[in-house]
Amino acid sequence: MKTYFRLLSFAKPIEKFAIPYVIATLLSILFGTFNLALLSPLFETLLNANKPAVKSATLTDKAAESFSLLGKLRELVNDSIAKNSIETTLFYVCVVIVISVLLSNLFRYLSQRYMEDLRVHTLLNFRKRVFDNVMNLHVGFFTNERKGDIISKVASDVQVVQFTVTNTLQVVFKEPVTLIVYVILLFNISAKLTLFSLLVIPISAFVISKIVKRLKQQAKESHESFAKMIGFLDESLSGIKIIKAFNATERVKNKFNQENIFYSNLTRKMVRRQQLGSPVSEFLGVLMIAIIVWYGGTLILHNDATALTASDFIAYIAIFSQVMRPAKALTDSFSGIHSGIAAGERVLELIDTKAELINKPNAERLNEFSNALIFEDVAFSYGEKEVLKNINLSIQKGQTVALVGPSGGGKSTLMDLIPRFHDPKSGTIKIDGHDYKDLTVESIRSQMGTVNQESFLFNDSIFNNIAFAKPDATEAEVIAAAKIANAHEFIQNTENGYQTFVGDRGNRLSGGQRQRVCIARAVLANPPIMLLDEATSALDTESEKLVQDALNNLMKNRTSIVIAHRLSTIQHADKIVVIDRGEVLETGSHQELMSQNGLYKRLIDMQAFND
Repeated sequence: MKTYFRLLSFAKPIEKFAIPYVIATLLSILFGTFNLALLSPLFETLLNANKPAVKSATLTDKAAESFSLLGKLRELVNDSIAKNSIETTLFYVCVVIVISVLLSNLFRYLSQRYMEDLRVHTLLNFRKRVFDNVMNLHVGFFTNERKGDIISKVASDVQVVQFTVTNTLQVVFKEPVTLIVYVILLFNISAKLTLFSLLVIPISAFVISKIVKRLKQQAKESHESFAKMIGFLDESLSGIKIIKAFNATERVKNKFNQENIFYSNLTRKMVRRQQLGSPVSEFLGVLMIAIIVWYGGTLILHNDATALTASDFIAYIAIFSQVMRPAKALTDSFSGIHSGIAAGERVLELIDTKAELINKPNAERLNEFSNALIFEDVAFSYGEKEVLKNINLSIQKGQTVALVGPSGGGKSTLMDLIPRFHDPKSGTIKIDGHDYKDLTVESIRSQMGTVNQESFLFNDSIFNNIAFAKPDATEAEVIAAAKIANAHEFIQNTENGYQTFVGDRGNRLSGGQRQRVCIARAVLANPPIMLLDEATSALDTESEKLVQDALNNLMKNRTSIVIAHRLSTIQHADKIVVIDRGEVLETGSHQELMSQNGLYKRLIDMQAFND
């Protein structure tokens, strides 16, 4: 129950939906009960109107003993017969039945509408809370978790949970009340199946087909919108470093929420149209039966030969009232509660995951980078596995610092510490004399631009991908950044220029083209510190030259930290740091390291031999 009540908290303010739902439901049950209460005494009285001397213990008599309402109704009918003809009274009865059923179904529709509003409201809040929390988690969380599992929790499990929460509310209120009232009223009724309902099937089918005609198109739009959300979620998880590096977390959350609202509104419209089918179908059925009752009753009262009897009418009305509907709804609802609670626990586990990197109270904002970035005895580990130890490194403003060494030595982990994707397990990182932990994460990252080995692009236009670092950038600024990145020429040759969509993860562009767009994105951000993580490692020779030229343009007048795959590209660096097994083994310029005849020289010789 604790889990259920916590899930229910996402429906707040629940009273906004629950109060009108309760009122509409009670009125629906009231008129639904009145339908049955009206039919039995009125038809029994009418059909026995020519036999005043007969006083048998009819159903009406039994009911009247328990419900004064039935006796009062019979009295009203008798008064009407005395003042008017039996045929006129019968007509009045049919009209009252039709109006009663209309009101019953109207309030039932309204109650379902309020419940659906609650369901959609709960889903919107729940999904937003889950996605917001996922986007706020540290980068290391996504290294340890399966992306598909996260998507399943946000998409599928949340959907199951919202049905469980709202369906349970119906289970504990509407269905039991409906079932108890109907069972008490019809306890002594012996009902049998008839073929009367077949008369309304063609008419109902025609009307319902008109109502649901738009559902196919709406369902298609709904699936497409849901697919967009899943695709955007996938991109957001895959590009989490880029989003955080460019402080775009809030923009990404807002973009997702806009699509979420669109999908939720579309779902609401679909369900309203679906729910309209049931009350309309039932009303049409009762309308047709009322006509049959009026016509058949007239025949009976005139003693015409007919196969219809009073018991047939009562039996049909009992069937038509669908007494078993609340019982079936109870069974279906309870069967889904357990799966819903299980799904809820999975989603709540994701919501309860706390971000390891949060700004401490009164954290300062770093407004500029003007001096140096310093590592002091920094160590880092993934669980029990130590990745970095005793890192002491000074990076002065304006320097180009290259990180080299064998694969798995800790270069990328060291690079991830600079934009504070992780905090070191021990030691301190300082920028301009400020401890990282005393500064806001956003202000640190605002001083940095990132170009990764994986050239990640969003499924959007080239223009929007470049402008991701600066959403309010003008066309001239985007073009200028593209020219610096050697990307302007190939962009102009694409189908729609800067408005060309790059496809999923940029797969419509070549590796070199994607990387140059990423460089243009970093150029547009114009940060004082550039982080380049093996930006040319996966490119062919021609593309590598174009990208390397773009990188050289990018690093001009900036502090650059470069992870180098090809050592020939970083020989001009002011400082080369050789890292192996998590430790800094050598530091110096290219010439200094070559003269030391250490690991750096061996790496240079190995690449020269392979080339």
